[in-house]
Amino acid sequence: MKQASVQSRERRRAAHKLAAVAVAIGALFALGPGSAVAQAPKSPVTINISDPAGDLALTQAAIDEYLKKHPEMIAKINIVRATAPELPGKLKAMQGAGRSDIDLVLTGTDFLAAGIDQGLLEKILPAHAAKFPNLTANYQPAAAKMQELAQDYGIVVTFMPAGPLLEYNPDKVKQVPTTPQELLAWCKANPNRLIYARPANSGPGRTFIMGLPYILGDKNPKDPVNGWEKTWAYLKDLNSCIEYYPTGTGAVMKELGEGSRDMTVTMTGWDLNPRILGIVPKEFKVAPFKGMTWVNDAHYMVIPKGVPPEKVNVVLDLMAYLLTPEAQAYTYDKGYFYPGPAVKNVPLSMAPKASQDAIKEFGRPEYDKWLAEFPHTQSLEAKAQVDAFRIWDQQVGAAKTK
Repeated sequence: MKQASVQSRERRRAAHKLAAVAVAIGALFALGPGSAVAQAPKSPVTINISDPAGDLALTQAAIDEYLKKHPEMIAKINIVRATAPELPGKLKAMQGAGRSDIDLVLTGTDFLAAGIDQGLLEKILPAHAAKFPNLTANYQPAAAKMQELAQDYGIVVTFMPAGPLLEYNPDKVKQVPTTPQELLAWCKANPNRLIYARPANSGPGRTFIMGLPYILGDKNPKDPVNGWEKTWAYLKDLNSCIEYYPTGTGAVMKELGEGSRDMTVTMTGWDLNPRILGIVPKEFKVAPFKGMTWVNDAHYMVIPKGVPPEKVNVVLDLMAYLLTPEAQAYTYDKGYFYPGPAVKNVPLSMAPKASQDAIKEFGRPEYDKWLAEFPHTQSLEAKAQVDAFRIWDQQVGAAKTK
């Protein structure tokens, strides 16, 4: 028996040594951000990216830099068009057919939530943790909290302390609402002049409905099923003076800029970017709600199930590069996801001059005050977010979304 016990211990020691060697070898082939040379594929691959969040506005320039630096990794990038509500069905069909037509998704919390809930995504961590050394420590603290929502299925790439905020035409709105009740009264006095988009496909839309429970004093702001009694009652009441709900925020900003609406809900980035681009007049104003809580937002990099291993390696290396300060500096963009960088120590001075000039001209000094004045929280976790979108679709916007 003693001999068998000794042999057993020896086998365990040998197994531990082999495991340690395997880990060491794995580390050599999974180097840190931007070190793509270790596992170049036999020939450069084509990567198909879906961008339901509009994240390429922030990351396209950095992706182009990666392509220049590593032609041995990627031959070409294709963009696959799909909205966040459409994407789960598209991926289910592909995965059911044994195909992999999308290799990387750049998503907001909307598709992230649906992808996790429906089992469409590969777990990135901890299997590929070596590719993202010191991930949490490198993030800004609020971005690190947003990373928790990914449940190891995604990696935060951009960050925004979002909203909810009100954006309005100061020529038409003379008494700016400061509470949900005042907004409701204004909306009923000015029917069809307030607009917001379907939350399942709109950052401002979902930030608005997720922020209301804090302002209205609902019993559990993190539980849309059992804790949002006041919020759902309020949204149904507000529905009475809203003509319809566009399926995306871009259409909202177009109507606001053209003058067919006078007010909408917004976030920091959706305030700056349409004004920088000339879609919304520069002089339009924003206002916070009294006693609000910032519902922070982020974009994530996720990998659908079924992507071939040789492509997964390339995608992971691209993702790691997008977290470098050099790449993050591009995410200031034209204010689309203001400020943009998720990682620490990426000041505006690192951004391209065009970004610096645009943000200096169109930015709002009051944001710094509001960001310090009001508390912050994360978006809802995946299942709760899916529940919130479902209830809104069924009970609020069902007959008016187009």
